[in-house]
Amino acid sequence: MASRDQFRSRIGFILAAAGSAIGLGNIWRFPYMTGESGGGAFVLMYLLIVMVVGVSLLLVEFSIGRHGKANAVDSYAKIHKGFAWIGYLGVFTSFLLISYYSVVGGWTIYYTLKSATGTLTSLPADQIGNFFGGFISQPVLPLFYHLLFIFLTAWIVAKGISGGIEKYTKALMPLLFIMLLILLVRALTLPGAMKGVAWYLKPDFSKLTGSTVVAACGQVFFSLSLGLSGMVTYASYLSKDDNLISSSFVVAMTDTLIAIIAGFVIFPTIFAFGGDPSGGPGLVFISLPQIFTKMPMGAFFAFIFFLLLVIAALTSSISIMEVCITFFVEKVKWSRLKASVFYGTVCFLLGIPVSLSFGMWGDVKILGKGIFDLFDYFCSNISLPLSGLACAILVGWFWGKEKALAEVTNDGRIQSNVAGLWFFTVKYVIPIVVGIIFLQAIGVLQV
Repeated sequence: MASRDQFRSRIGFILAAAGSAIGLGNIWRFPYMTGESGGGAFVLMYLLIVMVVGVSLLLVEFSIGRHGKANAVDSYAKIHKGFAWIGYLGVFTSFLLISYYSVVGGWTIYYTLKSATGTLTSLPADQIGNFFGGFISQPVLPLFYHLLFIFLTAWIVAKGISGGIEKYTKALMPLLFIMLLILLVRALTLPGAMKGVAWYLKPDFSKLTGSTVVAACGQVFFSLSLGLSGMVTYASYLSKDDNLISSSFVVAMTDTLIAIIAGFVIFPTIFAFGGDPSGGPGLVFISLPQIFTKMPMGAFFAFIFFLLLVIAALTSSISIMEVCITFFVEKVKWSRLKASVFYGTVCFLLGIPVSLSFGMWGDVKILGKGIFDLFDYFCSNISLPLSGLACAILVGWFWGKEKALAEVTNDGRIQSNVAGLWFFTVKYVIPIVVGIIFLQAIGVLQV
């Protein structure tokens, strides 16, 4: 049997895993959800869930993946055959997630090009909303950029772990950090920016409801790529010498830091120019571009911002795709190229109704939701938390403490004061917390 590819360095894995976590969830989704959910109150709830649930489940997925050394389905089955369904659910969810994720990813490419040519910032500010609405409602042009985004993702994934994913994330992630820091300095030095900082940091606990908690949990799963089996798949390419405990902390904290910094970029900028922080999903595609039209060197900063979004979206989409590619290569025995082409084609086709739901199919409702909202709701509020809950039960109640701790401590070679607390959290705390949130999300329980 041919030897399995793996990450060549720990930093390569960290950057790839962090890249998986750092995506549109941090820079597009987190700010607009914060704006809709009362600012600081949502941020505090988000941070709490990251510390209690996020870090612990990252380590759960890392340990399952490295122990299995295989695709997600086989990795779960090696611990208990009855839990192989989590891997199949991850494969199914991957198709849905990338199909709508790449539609938004296509928007970021379009906006990057329009920013580079100065077209975006040359528009009157009050015309930006019409510009965005006119673009996403077209039947053909958004599909072209949707296809382009999927092509870029498949091209990187087809090159493999070390020669594709590790190589490109090691180049893209530092670039992402540099661009974000440039935008942070610009945002915080704008006149009136501190009003946005104050709004961002001041909790409004009147906005903290059961649905807010569900939204914060869904955002943690979406942002950290939990429950998709992406982290299980990535960790399956790790060596037995890597430190899973420190890696989970670094990835979770890096992802959270980027989301928090994105807020410090967006909200001070919004307030400096009198914008609305609760602009919803259009926050970065309408509200911010309106501000870029008024800002000195606005075209430059718009280009930096939207290129940042493209990079963040790509580093996440390759991990979403890798879940399926590893599955097809190892279970169906396809080549990486064939699997990548097949996956990309199916996701492009699935993305057509998603894209059209912003235009000619805007009135189409399934279970009371538009197609985009339906896909997003299923992935963020049902599939990802359900898979995370099942992973915690698998490790805490079926794998057992001795085997789980042996894996995360590299058979005792890594001394850790938190390993025991981690297992207790996984076995008892996470099933209760995520279980309540999942029941709230599907409407069975009202908190």
